[in-house]
Amino acid sequence: MLKPEDTYLHKGQRKELVKKLQEKGIKNQAVLDAINTLPRHFFFDSALLSHAYQDKAFPIGEGQTISQPYTVAFQTELLDIRPGEKVLEIGTGSGYQAGILYLLGAKVHTIEYNSNLYERTKKFLPKIGIKVKHYCGDGSQGLPEQAPFDKILVTAGAPVVPTSLLKQLDVGGRLVIPVGDRKTQKMLRLTKQTEKKILKETFDNFSFVPLLGQEGWK
Repeated sequence: MLKPEDTYLHKGQRKELVKKLQEKGIKNQAVLDAINTLPRHFFFDSALLSHAYQDKAFPIGEGQTISQPYTVAFQTELLDIRPGEKVLEIGTGSGYQAGILYLLGAKVHTIEYNSNLYERTKKFLPKIGIKVKHYCGDGSQGLPEQAPFDKILVTAGAPVVPTSLLKQLDVGGRLVIPVGDRKTQKMLRLTKQTEKKILKETFDNFSFVPLLGQEGWK
């Protein structure tokens, strides 16, 4: 596959997208810079290219979507990534969110439930200079063999907060996860203050594809 082209038009569209995100309340400059840097149209099929910089989610096949840019920015801002942090992403999907985390300086481990998406994204991301560690499996169980993590990001809607993920979070670490029913979820941020004390914060409603797995939707 040829490396996609990033034109002046695309760069201008990204600047406009960043302005929209600022108007919606995104303040973290590093997050905005990452979104301005990473060409979102690289992650789109040719038939949908003209929609790449709309602030909307779009299908990527296998019943999955590339998240709305505002959602990506909102979740990433809640995580407050610091360069060098070890981050677990649950739900690789297109790889766009993993790319944003990588540009913020994180050491990214990303796990995908769907084997076809896993294979596709594992091959694609290195071609555009995004270097992360890929895994295929049940993201609701996390990656115990790689734990602990400084930050964990879940990009699928969960029925409950998986206890496995809280266990794999380092003290002082943050887990950002949408929790609710199959249609609507509340965004939660859980900060592990001590091994037994978790600070829970609740934010806006969102709508994600379901988190599948043992501690997700069956």
